Amino acid sequence: MTRVMVRYQVHPDRVEENIELVRAVYAELAAVQPPGFRYTTYQCDDGVTFVHLATSEGAVPLSGLAAFKRFQGGLEERCVLPPVRAELTEVGSFGGPQA
Repeated sequence: MTRVMVRYQVHPDRVEENIELVRAVYAELAAVQPPGFRYTTYQCDDGVTFVHLATSEGAVPLSGLAAFKRFQGGLEERCVLPPVRAELTEVGSFGGPQA
C-alpha cells in the first residue's frame, strides 16, 4: 500500500482558483471511482497551505485524470512554497477502517 502526503502554499490571491481545481479532481474521481484509492485534501488554518493525502492499494490514478493535469498545469505559478512530497509509513491509527 502506498501512502503519500503533499504539502504546498499558494499565493493568497490564488486560493479560490486552487480550491476550484482541486474540486474538479474530486468530481472526476467520483465519476471514475478508482478501486483501492483514497484521496483527501485539507486547507490549513492559515488559508494558503494545502495538504493532500493519498492512499492506494495499487497504482495511483491521479496522473491519468484530465482534471489533475489541469491542477498541476499552473501549480508552480500558484505556489509561494512549492509542493513537498513525502511517502508515509503508518506507525499507528485509531478509528475508521484499518488498512
